[in-house]
Amino acid sequence: MIDRPNSLAARDIAYYFHPATNARRHEQVGPMMIERGEGVRVYDDAGKAYIEGLAGLWSVAVGFGEPRLVKAAAEAMAKLPFYHSFSHKSHPAATKLAERLVAMAPGMGKAHFTSSGSEANDLVVKMIWYYQNALGRPSKKKIISRVKAYHGVTIVSASLTGMPNFHRDFDLPLPFVRHVGCPNLWRYGLPGESEEAFATRLAQELDATIVAEGPETVAAFIGEPVMGAGGVIAPPRTYWEKIQAVCRKHDVLVVADEVITGFGRTGNMFGCQTYKIEPDFMVVSKAITSSYFPLSAILFTDKVYQTLADNSAKIGVFAHGFTASGHPVGTAVALENLDIIEEKDLVGAVRRMAPQFQERLQSFASHPLVGEARGVGLVGALEFVADKATKAAFDPPGSFGGRLVELCHEEGLIIRAIGDVTAFCPPLIITPAEIDEMFDKFGRALKRMG
Repeated sequence: MIDRPNSLAARDIAYYFHPATNARRHEQVGPMMIERGEGVRVYDDAGKAYIEGLAGLWSVAVGFGEPRLVKAAAEAMAKLPFYHSFSHKSHPAATKLAERLVAMAPGMGKAHFTSSGSEANDLVVKMIWYYQNALGRPSKKKIISRVKAYHGVTIVSASLTGMPNFHRDFDLPLPFVRHVGCPNLWRYGLPGESEEAFATRLAQELDATIVAEGPETVAAFIGEPVMGAGGVIAPPRTYWEKIQAVCRKHDVLVVADEVITGFGRTGNMFGCQTYKIEPDFMVVSKAITSSYFPLSAILFTDKVYQTLADNSAKIGVFAHGFTASGHPVGTAVALENLDIIEEKDLVGAVRRMAPQFQERLQSFASHPLVGEARGVGLVGALEFVADKATKAAFDPPGSFGGRLVELCHEEGLIIRAIGDVTAFCPPLIITPAEIDEMFDKFGRALKRMG
């Protein structure tokens, strides 16, 4: 008989292979075991409270322990715990949610449901290929993404992601993906280059890449309105205007990945509204249910739909779908979650609190190791450098950020270290007093770094 470890933490180390984790280090340090959540706080198994400064994983918009979502899930589970949407079947929650999302998202005509942002971005590529084949353009299949983009971790979506750790030893990216420059002026701008000039240069790079590849081979450009996991990078002025103009010039579809920015984060319901993006496809997830249930949606224009629909009639089927596509519990939770966002005017709350949030964030810009403080709405980041003048990174990379996050934990704050970038993305229900408390805790941790 195998001896079973006694503590829950020891059992976690023994049996659970964690995502996005150094497995050998996890064997040494073990898990922070979070047992419950309420509002903007979560509590570990010793009862210690933490402000969840990243809303879980950029996602718990309405906060933890929201009883209305618990009730919505329980009622849906009791009434119809599962049903599918295959072969002309449906159920009320999926239909209502599709209708609501199409009405909310400017320019969109149809919605299709999956279970995660990664799955959704994977499917977007399939839909784009299906679309191009339907139009008799079998060579128009390449997708252009960006350096430091994050679009997921499936084989296709990880290929779209523009960060080496998501490629190394996975034999990625797949060969149909190309990556162009990251729109981070502070890191990649030329000396004295303005935001508009930087945006023009990036648009010219995109144009040159499409021309070099052959416009007849490039199907789509995908981008986050604000890059999240790449370090919270808001685009320079005129960037999206110029990028879209290049795409339209070459008949290249535009995909907006709103997995982090959707449902209020930037001060509008969608990041596309903040940056005047008119996409052909929009992907949403995370805050659609505040991550109380796995759900994502692909929204797309009627023009795209008509081509897909015609091709499904020609072939006999649109042969894609997951067992959990449009799950009745998930879609019911999403409807209630959107009710809460609208009834509490959380998008308006973001606009009202953003000046305080961004001011507190910018107050750290003068720190001798802060290279840049950046953000929009209720999302932001501090990028730490070993040398402020040269922007030189720490050696080894991530050593500063990892230690800082550990000290934040000691102060009762959970944030995200992206290498030596610390990201802030609290629940949208956070109050002005809690914003101050969050940054006060962070300031104490930073002071302890010396």
